[in-house]
Amino acid sequence: MQEPWTDSPQQSKRDFLKYFLGGTALAWLGAVFYPVLAYLKPPKQGDVEVKSVKVGKLGDIERESGTIVRFGNKPVIMIRTAEGELRAFAATCTHLDCTVQFRKDMGVIWCACHNGKYDLAGRVVGGPPPRPLDEYRVVLQGEEVIISSRV
Repeated sequence: MQEPWTDSPQQSKRDFLKYFLGGTALAWLGAVFYPVLAYLKPPKQGDVEVKSVKVGKLGDIERESGTIVRFGNKPVIMIRTAEGELRAFAATCTHLDCTVQFRKDMGVIWCACHNGKYDLAGRVVGGPPPRPLDEYRVVLQGEEVIISSRV
């Protein structure tokens, strides 16, 4: 008669079968869920090389307004001042990359994340942004407004 605390050959076969089936179940779960998780995770996108973007007709852009335009895969804000001057800047705040917007009531480019403020030349006038906005060149070709790569 065998002692109850020692392993029998029957017990070691059960342990092997238990570990083998547990490992197989884990492998099956991995094989099912890995493709699902890989599908749900968006792929990394590289920078799209863009030289210029057409914004629209000058007559369609009202004075004292701001418009967000896609420049490749980056946002750019184009401002038309009260005097009719056109300016374009990177639309991501230099503090934490939030998207900025034009505030006509305050006359500034404003970041809603931490109340960062830039003047209409892109310089920091308030809040935590550490540096000015990157500037883009605005070109008029006839009536067409075109934003081209940085100044």
